[in-house]
Amino acid sequence: MFVGERFVLRVGRKGAIYLPRRVMRDMGIGEGDLFVLRREGNRLVLEFIPDPFMLAVRSRKWAWTSVEEFERESEVEQEEAVKGSG
Repeated sequence: MFVGERFVLRVGRKGAIYLPRRVMRDMGIGEGDLFVLRREGNRLVLEFIPDPFMLAVRSRKWAWTSVEEFERESEVEQEEAVKGSG
């Protein structure tokens, strides 16, 4: 974890800022990932937006379900939604 660490970065061509590899590795950031850039006075804050699919793929698995079980659960949820709206 790198709480409180500081890195000096240089702005490159066309405003490119390159994150240190260690930061990218530690946070699971890869090429093409998205961020929100927020300005707070004279500070820039980057917030990483995790991709839900990649989050699911990379995270530790804690449950298992079959396609059939997922479909049954989905049908039950849909039926309840229809009953609740009518």
